[in-house]
Amino acid sequence: MSPVPFAAFEEGGAQSHVAPQLGHCRMADLGARVTADGYAMQPGLLNRSGCHALGERCESLTARAGTRCLMDFDWCRDLARLVRERLSALGALAPSAVAVQCTFFEKSSASNWLVPVHQDLSVPVAARCASPDWRAWSVREGRLFVQPPIQVLQALLAVRIHLDECGADDGPLRVVPRSHRIGIVAAADAAAHRRQEVSCLADRGDALLMRPLVLHSSSKATGTSRRRVLHLLFGPPDLPDQVVWQTAA
Repeated sequence: MSPVPFAAFEEGGAQSHVAPQLGHCRMADLGARVTADGYAMQPGLLNRSGCHALGERCESLTARAGTRCLMDFDWCRDLARLVRERLSALGALAPSAVAVQCTFFEKSSASNWLVPVHQDLSVPVAARCASPDWRAWSVREGRLFVQPPIQVLQALLAVRIHLDECGADDGPLRVVPRSHRIGIVAAADAAAHRRQEVSCLADRGDALLMRPLVLHSSSKATGTSRRRVLHLLFGPPDLPDQVVWQTAA
């Protein structure tokens, strides 16, 4: 398969795969909404041809339901760079932020699941540290993960790029607005904070920006469509206690 031509993703490129208009939110609004509510939708971050090219790349993955290791691929690192540039221009991401993880999810009638309400608390790092502020160490897909101090979690931003349309029948993500302000919630208590959930429906190419501390869940898909998502995680370039990201692009 030929490489995805990310050089042509720049505005004005002869084969631009990125939507040329990202003016759905005024520059300050997108970042302000993420800060206030813990999430926001940016329509049209990628256009349909860009989603198709990325979808072809994901077809070759062996873990069809989901894998966390996409930052190993040059095309994913290039995508992360592009997303950072776009969202920085919209005031939603610091130019110094680094992409530390990219996860691929595919939900369909053949690969279907539900996720109870929870927060995303683990991040990939290069090595263990002795500080008790870093806890719940684990290994997933051969990579080291840990729950960092809350100030690190509060600085993270997840960007979920929808490669397909995601309607009410496709098991969309449901978020609890402003729940990122609560802090870390014990798993046993998460359901008690469930209130005024919002289903995050999306068109192909839309991006959902979300603080990982926002309580979120999803149900099984009830339709026959595919729901493929690239979930990028951005964070600060430097971490406390001399901890180093496993990958930083």
